[in-house]
Amino acid sequence: MLTNYNRSALALAELLKREGVEDNTVLEAIASTPRHIFVDDVLQHKAYQNTALPIGQGQTISQPYIVARMTELLRLAGVRDKVLEIGTGSGYQTAILAKTFTKVCSVERIKALQWQAKRRLHKLDLYNVTMKHGDGWQGWQSQAPFEGIIVTAAAATMPQGLLAQLADGGVMIAPIGEQDQQLMMVVRNGDTFTEHKVAPVRFVPLVPGDIE
Repeated sequence: MLTNYNRSALALAELLKREGVEDNTVLEAIASTPRHIFVDDVLQHKAYQNTALPIGQGQTISQPYIVARMTELLRLAGVRDKVLEIGTGSGYQTAILAKTFTKVCSVERIKALQWQAKRRLHKLDLYNVTMKHGDGWQGWQSQAPFEGIIVTAAAATMPQGLLAQLADGGVMIAPIGEQDQQLMMVVRNGDTFTEHKVAPVRFVPLVPGDIE
């Protein structure tokens, strides 16, 4: 029997399909993930709208279309296995990645957000996620290389440290810029990195350092 939240998640997936998201694995992940558990109680009535929402600490849960599109871009590039997420945040994007790829490594600089996200993912029985509290600009060297990297905050300049952790043939999806941000797709071929502009976007900044 479908609950109201189940219906809302299904309706959100249908909306994203109409908006142009085509990957069925991504759409199924959206349809089966209860977005309302990733936001505060007072915002749960907005959880299934296609909009970004505040999650505290100056951070947001990204617009579902952007979550789906960034995930889909990795899959379209052939990524299937090990991915690095920079900016765990609420854990919603992490959950979608966990349902879409074999292994997810996720870095979050704000300890309180990381703890909440871990609790939510365990509630959903998603255990293929490894988390680290640290500076996203530094990535996760001991877990590298990664087939895919997804950055959920805007870097002022292209983060070279993350590019170095891409596997040969790997792909990074990241918003780049300060006032005028562009979602970029970067493909590694040996020591050559090819950049593709995807779309203008608006993300919170990728800040260096970590916070207890």
